[in-house]
Amino acid sequence: MTASRPVDIFEAYSRFNTGKRVREDQWDYITVPTNALAMKEKYQISFGDTIIPEDEDLSDRLFHAGLDMLITTGFYNTNLGRVMYLTEDEILEGIRKAPRKITIGSGKDKVKCKSRHGNSSRAPIIEAGPTGAPVSEEIFPAMIQSYVQEPVVDTLVSGVLNTVCGESATTNTPWEIRATLAEIRYVREACSMCGRPGMGI
Repeated sequence: MTASRPVDIFEAYSRFNTGKRVREDQWDYITVPTNALAMKEKYQISFGDTIIPEDEDLSDRLFHAGLDMLITTGFYNTNLGRVMYLTEDEILEGIRKAPRKITIGSGKDKVKCKSRHGNSSRAPIIEAGPTGAPVSEEIFPAMIQSYVQEPVVDTLVSGVLNTVCGESATTNTPWEIRATLAEIRYVREACSMCGRPGMGI
């Protein structure tokens, strides 16, 4: 029996608010590593010297280990300190209902992101950037431009300014807003300067 619909944002919000309380350090250092090790043993996961697994049986075991890990471990909400659990049916229904492709970016810079299967002849979408890492405001514009100007890069994942105008971009302050606006401006300027104004971000 499958779930009638995937869990939406409203259902997730309700479940998180009533979910099991867990301290973040317990989640990070006990729950996740313990469950990951249990799944590794249960599903006999071993990569050896292979970076990308090509063994179909191993790929199947990896999928089932990941599914089991999600069912067993759940999702952790750091703001609430609570865990939300999903059933196998809910997870599989979410996978079935997920979009098969998405378009990232616009105009000549847009790319279509579709699922790839083992040994695909289609090149992957290359996302580059500091990916949410804190970046000094002194180097932020040049760093972003260094990614955008590379022809092999399809989309950008920006970093986070840790200061703006010399002030700490502290959460829940006006400086956080100013830093976010500066990040957007630097990213858009870099894309325009490199002739890629529609690059997906």
